[in-house]
Amino acid sequence: MRDSHHSDALEAVAKHGAASGAALFQRGGVTRRTFLEGAAFIGVCGSAMGFGLAGCASPSAGSGANGTAQGWKAGTYTANVTGHNAPFTIDVTFSESAVTAIDTATSQESLGVGASALETLSNQIIEYQTLDIDSVTGATLSSMCLQQGVKDCAEQAGAADALEAAPGPDDSVEASYDADVCVIGAGGAGLTAAIAAAQAGAQVVVVEKCGITGGSTNVSEGALNAVDPERQQKQGIEDSIEQFYQTTYEGGHEQGTPELIHYLTDNALDSVHWLESLGVEFKEEVGSATGSLGERSHYPATPSGNTYIRSFEAFIEEHPDQITVLHETRATELALDSGTVTGVKAVHRGSQNVAVNAKSVVIATGGFGANVEYRQQVNDGVWADVKLDDSIGCTNIKPCAQGEGLKLAEKAGAQLIGLSDIQLHPCGTPGTGLMEDIRTSGRNRVFVNKDGERFVNEGAERDTLCKAIFAQPDSTYWIVVNKVRYPSETEPDSNGATIENMLALGHIVKGETIEDLAQQTEMDAAKLQASIDGYNQVVAGEIEDPFGFTANNTADEQMTEGPWYACRKVPTVHHTMGGIRVNVSSQALDANGQAIPGLYACGECTGGIHGSNRLGGNAIADCITFGRNAGAQAARNAGA
Repeated sequence: MRDSHHSDALEAVAKHGAASGAALFQRGGVTRRTFLEGAAFIGVCGSAMGFGLAGCASPSAGSGANGTAQGWKAGTYTANVTGHNAPFTIDVTFSESAVTAIDTATSQESLGVGASALETLSNQIIEYQTLDIDSVTGATLSSMCLQQGVKDCAEQAGAADALEAAPGPDDSVEASYDADVCVIGAGGAGLTAAIAAAQAGAQVVVVEKCGITGGSTNVSEGALNAVDPERQQKQGIEDSIEQFYQTTYEGGHEQGTPELIHYLTDNALDSVHWLESLGVEFKEEVGSATGSLGERSHYPATPSGNTYIRSFEAFIEEHPDQITVLHETRATELALDSGTVTGVKAVHRGSQNVAVNAKSVVIATGGFGANVEYRQQVNDGVWADVKLDDSIGCTNIKPCAQGEGLKLAEKAGAQLIGLSDIQLHPCGTPGTGLMEDIRTSGRNRVFVNKDGERFVNEGAERDTLCKAIFAQPDSTYWIVVNKVRYPSETEPDSNGATIENMLALGHIVKGETIEDLAQQTEMDAAKLQASIDGYNQVVAGEIEDPFGFTANNTADEQMTEGPWYACRKVPTVHHTMGGIRVNVSSQALDANGQAIPGLYACGECTGGIHGSNRLGGNAIADCITFGRNAGAQAARNAGA
């Protein structure tokens, strides 16, 4: 058990949104509502962050040309915006007196994040006929894009003054709530806990500081590790729960807590089946997430971890009498009575105090990977020689990875363990750290440095991969793939991305031949060809790989024909393995190993499960498996 590090220095950092496409919204056509929060992004439009208006078009053909007595000109107007992920158009339709439709169908904003913001804001603008709508915390850039685009269209229609003067919605919440279980955090683990508690008969209130649900689960690949004989045997994969345990324990450098690892590996398949009971569909074949060290990663049939969140949202919508979600509501303190946790004190929109009285509280607030100051403060472990400052990005949604739950738990007496166990991921996008475009997971890809030389086993642990990358020139590398991985440039991959879009955005490089690709990426053509040839010999079983890669899957193929594609990557902060000490009942423990009455925790905010390195695919398994456990245990404690 690692020593506890104090978390007094936990600080919030700038809110940042990732994003995704919303479709056409018409009056009365969208019923989903979320709370919103304004954000202080001054001068974002046109900034280096790539957000801003690119220009506005005239009304489309058939639009009305004559204004009303108010000066409104009926018709459809267009604004072109650069967005967060990629440029898209906003089409806004006006009658002579109202906004009737907002179309953002060309958006490529991230599912569950920017897409949710576009949906929410479009819905509220149409419902309330006003531009006085706040941005969505967690997707601020996408929000501002939509707001400015609609405003520009309104100016074209002569409606801007009236819409800006109209009052915004009153989204205040109740001053107090009574519940059996209060869950702090509406990410993958928190929503799982809330649903599990409700299924056990509990009344649940979820407190979420952002304006979206799903947290960083939305932007994950969704890989979930579980031993699944039914699927694996069809692929000729030999596996066992004991092997899963050993891989997880050894992959974490034997620092994880054995009983927690056993609980994870023993119950992961039940988590798959539980998700299926909620309507989640998985691909029939399992794969291998980056650094998973095995062929047991289950992927949802539709792209990304947002698939899970959509199923959770559907359950919550179907059970409004059991689960209440308070968005834009930040937990500030745990209520205590003689050492027992009795509820949560929170603030809605930074000003309205809210109290949730509960018999059990579950903390599910995620990790602290985006809290640059704090991660540097505790970085005396595997990355002690690397300055984890803001030059190194983070894969998570920034407001969702600040570690505030750790501070709440520690103040209530919980012990924090393993805080120096910070995971870096090799799939970071230069400049942002986000995981985008061609991914490191899967098969049939080669990692080469800027000279074109292969330098690592592509299937190694994540810390091994990142250490190898830091040892390369400029601490960067290229993922090289070809038609084996992408037989069609228009067919979406497992994350919903297409080669066509990646090329259009300038995120990847294409070459018809190895020589062509090398020239465009400034790699040495002979060295790149030698790297590809050596990899192919390993796949063919002709030689042993000097880096340790083994072609042990029927999906492994030789890469021989173009077109070829290359995507540059850097290490990025991805996961924090340390956090609140828990037992196999998901109870938060103090420094003496004693449970704190009424307090539970699950997901990335906990410590002790993954050791000093988490295997790819084990985070979602952790969130769902221990989320179910925490919710059920909290409901039981509440007498539900």
